[in-house]
Amino acid sequence: MEKNTLDIVVLILLIIGGLNWGLVGLFSFDLVATILGDMSVLSRVIYTLVGVSALYTIYFLVKK
Repeated sequence: MEKNTLDIVVLILLIIGGLNWGLVGLFSFDLVATILGDMSVLSRVIYTLVGVSALYTIYFLVKK
């Protein structure tokens, strides 16, 4: 199956989100907040993009 640019960006964002949640769960360490600031505009954008990426992945899974 061919991956387009959007698919690759979504996968990267989901990997970032997954690693961040793993760090939060294991060590109570939020890497995104540490790098970009706790609930700064930029960190909120990253969190939103990760959420939208998850929704895109759900769409990808259910489309025929």
